[in-house]
Amino acid sequence: MTRLHVVAPTRAPGRAVLPDFVTDVRPRAVEPEHRAVGRAAELGGLDGVLVPFDPGGHDPLVLAAAVLRDTRHVQVAAEFHPAIATPVYAAKLSASLQRYTGGRLAWRLAVDLPADVARAHGDFLEGPARYARADEFLTIAKGVWHERPYGYEGEYFQVLEGGFPGSRVPRPFPRVYLSGTSPEALDLSARHADAHLIGPDDDPGLVPDGVDAALRLRAGTGDETALAEEILRRAGEGIAEFFVEPAATPASPSTGTAYWLAQRVLPLLRKETEGVG
Repeated sequence: MTRLHVVAPTRAPGRAVLPDFVTDVRPRAVEPEHRAVGRAAELGGLDGVLVPFDPGGHDPLVLAAAVLRDTRHVQVAAEFHPAIATPVYAAKLSASLQRYTGGRLAWRLAVDLPADVARAHGDFLEGPARYARADEFLTIAKGVWHERPYGYEGEYFQVLEGGFPGSRVPRPFPRVYLSGTSPEALDLSARHADAHLIGPDDDPGLVPDGVDAALRLRAGTGDETALAEEILRRAGEGIAEFFVEPAATPASPSTGTAYWLAQRVLPLLRKETEGVG
């Protein structure tokens, strides 16, 4: 079954430029757009929301927690990089979110950041070492989640007599999304990913066996038929999930894209797959 997700914003909209005669500059009481996107996705019957990693935006795990709190059914994927914290802390934080949100948190690991962005965040690893660290990160996170006592001694992380009590992790480990076309990226996905996220120009045949294929697309200028046809065509190639980014225009905010997907695109997909009409 095709799963449809929308990408949420990570920044507040800029302040409007007001004419000089306006003296009341108090901000309007506006709901944060990432929360509105989550509600739109939920009401419209979409499958999930992705909160991307944005060097100049708000923290995706914090935003994801807010979206999870406001919804009851959609999956919420938070994108972060392995240098954010120790894998034990990331797993513990996620275990708490899973417990209180019905197990709907997913991880989108951003392993290979641009060098300037990584260094600005205190991460100076380069090349294949980033994937080796991500492998240890995911191995330990899953290990402390499922085993007690748990120990691990690696090049980047060590754990001694760790692991969570069974009562702390009653929910499943977050669904893991990885990406990349290098041998190191594909090998990491083969070991740890539930789904491998590719771009529109990537070959779905690269996705490792046993791993779901997911595709990231950008919404067009309102042509729902074209987007629905593209999704159906790529689903025929074995793509199981689609993450749709809003068109990069002020006239098409993320909330509007979520409703557009739900009201215009989703019915076309259901009509085609269910053989209606």
